[in-house]
Amino acid sequence: MHFRFTLLQIGGYQLKVNKVIIYCIIFSGTLLSSCTNAPTLVKNQNVGGALGTSYSIIYIAKSKLDYQKDIDSVFAAINQSMSTYIPTSDISKINSGDSTLSVDHMFQEVFKLSKKVNIETKGYFDPTVGVLVDAWGFGPGNKIKLDSVKVDSLLEYVGFEKVHLLDNHTIKKEYSQIKFDFNAIAKGYSIDRLAVMLDEKGIDNYLVEVGGEVVAKGINTIKGKKWVIGIDDPDTESNNGPKQLIHLKDRAMASSGNYIKFRIDDETGEKYVHTINPLTGFTKNSTTLGVTVFASNCATADSYATSFMAMDLLEVKKLLDIHKELDAYIVYSDKTGVIQEYMTEGFKKLLVVN
Repeated sequence: MHFRFTLLQIGGYQLKVNKVIIYCIIFSGTLLSSCTNAPTLVKNQNVGGALGTSYSIIYIAKSKLDYQKDIDSVFAAINQSMSTYIPTSDISKINSGDSTLSVDHMFQEVFKLSKKVNIETKGYFDPTVGVLVDAWGFGPGNKIKLDSVKVDSLLEYVGFEKVHLLDNHTIKKEYSQIKFDFNAIAKGYSIDRLAVMLDEKGIDNYLVEVGGEVVAKGINTIKGKKWVIGIDDPDTESNNGPKQLIHLKDRAMASSGNYIKFRIDDETGEKYVHTINPLTGFTKNSTTLGVTVFASNCATADSYATSFMAMDLLEVKKLLDIHKELDAYIVYSDKTGVIQEYMTEGFKKLLVVN
């Protein structure tokens, strides 16, 4: 399955994403019987499309189950709350100027986490970037011709410090033109909600994947091993198999990157990818090709993966030194154009050793 990620460039959920290849390596059978009195285990799986991408949800139980209706309900609720492509969604109404709408608990949770990550990344993660997303032609709004004067004027409507969640659960914007775009966190959050749904149903072992982002709980009890996830090589268009194999248990993973489309400097040979910097409003040349972040929940991993693509590598390393609860795997191009890797010590412990 191929999944692409841009960063701070996609509005809503209707764009197909197709850049990071994630391999969920699992036991392919549905039943495993034993000669002992151990209970028969069933691999239940639901696959489909949602949020502009595909999903695969595997949950192991003692009997055949089908939670498709529950899964559909989760996606429907996420869309109604945070899809900028649905005119009647909460986020669309707020973007259109509704200041009386009382947002649901999901919007509140995403807002609060966004504020936290916005502060910790010093503004590199900013869901109020919606006006820029539209202006650069990556959102539901109209694309416009941009120059430094126009970008500066739009930046007045960007900044998470300019929006507030009030006690009555309404949103106050300092400027009516401010537009939210939760795309860089909503997909991860949807996975967390699916995980909560499975937890509430008493499922102890599952693997939830939406658009290449993953939450894994327990182990693959049918095979008696940890879940194994593959991360593809971001420096090639060919499907040559995963670049790294990792074990994932009771943790979330999200990736972001501009893997295939990049620019090569004619003089230095250095590779650059373009991202939108929410602090300047312009696209930014970055030598970071791909980022995979691991956290306790997928919304957090998702938001940091997006942020790290916009930040300089040195800034990312400093933040990871402070936030030991996060782990990361980063592929980047050095000054000579040679592809390099950076791994936190925690990520190294996740690697599958052949």
